[in-house]
Amino acid sequence: MSTAGKVIKCKAAVAWEPNKPMVIEEIEVAPPQANEVRIKIVATGVCHTDLYHLFEGMHKDGFPAVLGHEGAGIVESVGAGVTEFQPGDKVIPLFISQCRECRFCKSPKTNQCEKGWAADSYDVMALAESRFTCKGKKVLQFMGTSTFSEYTVMNQMAVAKIDPAAPLDKVCLLGCGVCTGYGAAVNTAKVEPGSTCAVFGLGAVGLAAVMGCKAAGAKRIIAVDINPDKFEKAKVFGATEFVNPKDHNKPISEVLAEMTNGGVDFALECVGNVTVMRSALESCIKGWGVSVLVGWTDLHDFAARPIQLIAGRTWKGSLFGGFKSKDGVPEMVKAYLNKKVKLDEFITHNMTLDQVNDAIELMKRGKWYILSPLTVMSVIGSKFNSPLFTKTLNLKNKWRQFAVQ
Repeated sequence: MSTAGKVIKCKAAVAWEPNKPMVIEEIEVAPPQANEVRIKIVATGVCHTDLYHLFEGMHKDGFPAVLGHEGAGIVESVGAGVTEFQPGDKVIPLFISQCRECRFCKSPKTNQCEKGWAADSYDVMALAESRFTCKGKKVLQFMGTSTFSEYTVMNQMAVAKIDPAAPLDKVCLLGCGVCTGYGAAVNTAKVEPGSTCAVFGLGAVGLAAVMGCKAAGAKRIIAVDINPDKFEKAKVFGATEFVNPKDHNKPISEVLAEMTNGGVDFALECVGNVTVMRSALESCIKGWGVSVLVGWTDLHDFAARPIQLIAGRTWKGSLFGGFKSKDGVPEMVKAYLNKKVKLDEFITHNMTLDQVNDAIELMKRGKWYILSPLTVMSVIGSKFNSPLFTKTLNLKNKWRQFAVQ
């Protein structure tokens, strides 16, 4: 039976208030309006930004919300004026839109867009308008995506159509973490062949940054993390050396300077911690060193000595790896299908939507690290009035120990 034009009742993980577990609820998802598409989410990753909103940012106006922003699915129906998509298309929702019309979209200098939630809603991390309701209350759409739901509604400017051969339970990771880290190295830092790089933090974003450094031709890639067990995984993505700050009684920047005759050419901070951001900058060689802020946070100020920049270092930020979303994500999907980009190696756990709080706790407590893919698929959804499908929750470990040591 067709669901087009009808309200769909389905399962979603609703965060009713900050610093509390999400609740699996039956929600109502309205039909898509003009220029919108309704997507059946097939797979979604858990990203630290979800935890940030729930446990760190905790903005009171950002709740209740359906979290999740790293997903992949299939178009269920389209609203008026939509010509780019049709039911059955495989797609990846995008937390950064690409309208192709604003001054940012037309500029090759940035991947940002003047439209969508990210234009001016960094604190709330959602727009006021939403197609979700639960128990008679409006539920916000987190980062414009809300992939912790069986269905979501997106503006077509924030959806990427991808190769129909792409496995959704793998390419969902390109909705955030992998593109963020990989692009930070390739697009933002512009890592050069033969260069020396340091990557701070070996979670999914950091490992993707390592992979990007290798793809760009870096000669030395120094992985920095306080968990020595992560080095074997980092080597899979291209790391050549490993440094554990706990093994030294001096600042990590001094350790790296001694290893590299004055500092690295490129340093990428993939933690979201302002202290580590400064350490990454100070690890760069004077004259031309480039340090990139990749980890997401908006809670604290960061600082540096002016001479560190006057001496020739460059400090940059990277949002979604500098990829123009609708253009870049399909290209990354192709790169994965052509075995030029790794994705399977990032996946550690596959869990059902019902286990989303367990997934959050695993990441929150840092009790595990990336090892190898484990696949546990479970059919859900038959209890509700939505189509039966298989949903996988891909769990990724973002490295946060620097923030809690």
